[in-house]
Amino acid sequence: MLSNTEKQQYNRHIILDEIGVSGQEKLKAAKVLVIGAGGLGCPILQYLTAAGVGTIGIVDDDVVDMSNLQRQVLYTVADVGASKAQTAATKLSQLNPFVFFKVYTERLNTENAIELFEAYDIVVDGSDNFPTRYLVNDACVLTDTPLVFGSIFKFQGQVSVLNYQGGPTYRCLFPDPPAPDAVPNCSDIGVLGVLPGIIGSLQANEVLKMITGIGTVLKGKLLYLDALTLEQQVLRFTKNEAIEVTALEDDYAFFCGIHPESYAEITMADVKENMEAYQLLDVRTAAEFEKFNIGGMHIPLEALSAHIATLPSSRPIVVCCQSGVRSKVAAQLIAEHRKDLTVFNLQGGIFTM
Repeated sequence: MLSNTEKQQYNRHIILDEIGVSGQEKLKAAKVLVIGAGGLGCPILQYLTAAGVGTIGIVDDDVVDMSNLQRQVLYTVADVGASKAQTAATKLSQLNPFVFFKVYTERLNTENAIELFEAYDIVVDGSDNFPTRYLVNDACVLTDTPLVFGSIFKFQGQVSVLNYQGGPTYRCLFPDPPAPDAVPNCSDIGVLGVLPGIIGSLQANEVLKMITGIGTVLKGKLLYLDALTLEQQVLRFTKNEAIEVTALEDDYAFFCGIHPESYAEITMADVKENMEAYQLLDVRTAAEFEKFNIGGMHIPLEALSAHIATLPSSRPIVVCCQSGVRSKVAAQLIAEHRKDLTVFNLQGGIFTM
């Protein structure tokens, strides 16, 4: 039942014939788990909270970073260094005191995913990496939980509803994960700040439709949006009956081609203490290197394999890129093929100077 105060707060929903009091009560009774409180997670959480979803779980083990503020509009400068999940729950409680938040500050993994998902009606994926996406998908399949998927890349975004009423899953759409270095992270290539707001809002929209039973859900459909042109496409895909998920993978990072690190991490402060003791290797593109660099050798990541044999062994090699993501791939590659070299990855990239 809704209190009089709740009826006031949700008035604009209640006066919609398609929702009404009964639809709002369905929202109040619903339990939704949001994976990630970052770029996608912020708008998802804000609109689900405002809409009156009764129980919202927030899974995120990260803290707020200054670079997040360009797109993660739930946070402010004062929140830098604080837990995203806890900060989000605190602020969202001020938006809607009728919503109950469950905060999970541990990383989602194969040990906790099944138990977590069993407690919720719908899972919304706001993660930004393939191991987590496959883990979320498989746990949803095993717990028979609908999944609202979203992803962003520079100026483009995608949304779909998976594992819903017998519909296709993420593995039907993407049976095999891409190579670890095939899809750059937004910390390397950037992302238009408003894009996660658009895509996250579309994800929240699918959740509200599913709970209230209105509209047409994106089951078996992938919505693609280009923020530069505002062109949209809806691609249809079907369930692949040959794909079965009977258990979680032992290691989703390994499944996605990310192998245990064979290199060490080093900070810019450590390098600056004795620059002459290290050989710097920048693996960014030629355009990035020309625009700004801190010296050393330059071999773009895509060309590195052909030059590994020629790397000098006189000094430890410190591999760097803009944010430390591509350099991890490069450092692993070097470590696997040149056992005679000592290899470091520059933490946080060259802009930590």
